[in-house]
Amino acid sequence: MPLKILGISAYYHDSSACLVIGGEIIDAVHEERFTRIKHDSSFPSESVCYILRRSGLKISDLDAVVFYEKPFLKFERLLETYHEFAPRGFTSFSSAIPVWIKDKMFMKSNIRKELSKFGRAEKVNLCFSEHHLSHAASAFFPSPFDEAAILTLDGVGERATSLIGHGEGNSIKVLRELHFPHSIGLLYSAFTYFCGFRVNSGEYKLMGLAPYGDPGSERTAHYEKLIREYLSDIKEDGSIILNMEYFEYATGLKMINEKKWEKLFGLKVKTEKAEMTQEYMDLSLAVQRVTEDIVMRMAAEAKRLTGSENIVLAGGVALNSVANGKILKSGLFKRMWIQPASGDAGGSAGAALAQYYIGYGRERKTDPENFDSMKGSYLGPEYSDDDILAVLKKYGVRYTKFSGIGELAALAAELISEGKVVGWFRGRSEYGPRALGSRSILGDARRSDMQKRMNLKIKFREGFRPFAPSVLEEDIKEYFDIDIPSPYMLFVVPVTGKRRKPVPKNYFSLPLYERLYHERSDIPAVTHIDYSARLQSVSKKTNPDYWTLISEFKKLTGYGVIINTSFNVRGEPIVETPSDAFSCFMRTEMDNLVIGNYLLTKEDMKNIDLSLFTAKFALD
Repeated sequence: MPLKILGISAYYHDSSACLVIGGEIIDAVHEERFTRIKHDSSFPSESVCYILRRSGLKISDLDAVVFYEKPFLKFERLLETYHEFAPRGFTSFSSAIPVWIKDKMFMKSNIRKELSKFGRAEKVNLCFSEHHLSHAASAFFPSPFDEAAILTLDGVGERATSLIGHGEGNSIKVLRELHFPHSIGLLYSAFTYFCGFRVNSGEYKLMGLAPYGDPGSERTAHYEKLIREYLSDIKEDGSIILNMEYFEYATGLKMINEKKWEKLFGLKVKTEKAEMTQEYMDLSLAVQRVTEDIVMRMAAEAKRLTGSENIVLAGGVALNSVANGKILKSGLFKRMWIQPASGDAGGSAGAALAQYYIGYGRERKTDPENFDSMKGSYLGPEYSDDDILAVLKKYGVRYTKFSGIGELAALAAELISEGKVVGWFRGRSEYGPRALGSRSILGDARRSDMQKRMNLKIKFREGFRPFAPSVLEEDIKEYFDIDIPSPYMLFVVPVTGKRRKPVPKNYFSLPLYERLYHERSDIPAVTHIDYSARLQSVSKKTNPDYWTLISEFKKLTGYGVIINTSFNVRGEPIVETPSDAFSCFMRTEMDNLVIGNYLLTKEDMKNIDLSLFTAKFALD
């Protein structure tokens, strides 16, 4: 009988659960998709319930349940940190320790208590993986490589904040670790906070803001120099030592010492309502450059230590697709693969896989017929036409039903080519933070006004936020300077020269939105102001329905590329159920919704009471 292992990630942010049977990932889901609480940190009860129901398993059928980190090691690090920085941090200490003594010190019994809601869990083999080993396992074991260098980067696990390892067969060897409080992830999060975004949520906004910084300005260079001289000591191997006089996350309730940062950079900590000025754009570019330098040095060290031609990445910083693109372009490694659920949600998959291959010593075989073993990251729930129809009938919705993808895709492609914004809800939902064509909002990348419209009228978010292109895998080189597939939106690469349009000489002196809405290419809605794009390549093998849609769009327009953004509004988790999708459709100015085999048109919804769909999500 194949081993059945349930991985759990919980109690920090982005809780999730993953089922591995015989080394194969069967299901992997985020708790937030069910609870509708973005970055939900609670025990993933809804996720476990879904997995058990779909698989037909009972808790007692599982060979192991694996938690993604070791709480006692984290508690030990916590005590050591407070001792090292004493008497600083007493307020933080007095609030944190009671929580640990009450709940987290008894994690094993707490997890069993949660599992007991699903049946007899007292005899379940409950195991614990280390945080960065879970990340490393999530990066290496699903990858297409028999052997690879491993690089994991995030804020902090138990002690480690970064790891260099070597994966071979069914084993992972840890070669180097960087320990708390010195962390590339926490450095980046500190700037996320300083620039007015939310920590553990807004880091991707900081990355999106960086291209608006002036790369040739003295101010950007000055900011970068300050980061290197006052905040971080960057070593040749990529390890860093942070100047903790400027940071408070180790012992305080804030990321930074605000007074010292404001004096150092001559800027106030940005509030949400304050104007996004050029200074913050230049600062975001400066820290992005520093981050890329650190990541490149760590990658070079991984190469030196392992001699491998392959590298795999995971951890929250591995979602920095600009840095990923720099590693790829460097040619340091011949092949590169990144876990699509690189953040803490991916820890559940990593924990389960680590137990299967390392804990139980099972043989690992890669499949040359597949890009990887992630199944395109389409590992969440899928809903039947009957499930969808129940929602449509509840609200008395007018709809058109199609018998298959062909005619439906052709009509949806025609709507997109006419400038319509289309919600696209088909197949299993995605594991990871990116919508990859199952829970997506789609538009025409050729239209210069589409970025503004989708940001302000559909997503209700900051106008500077970029959108990703979905491109047919076979057409990648027509649009982008990359020669490998990018199915998970994890590489930012240049738009090819033949697609580009010139910008004014005074470009970086123009106001933000004049730069933003300047046509920089013939696919302006997905081209960043530095002529780059965070692309998703779409394979006929992994998502044939989505591939068919883009192919139909190409037949109409000659362009095998469209806009793809996640099906949600600002502050909301990506939609999971048909009800979530219909509600989001009604709250926004989307024109059409493809939901399963049904097509809906907003104009047909005039008689529906919109007050039924009001929802408020905390801004991220």
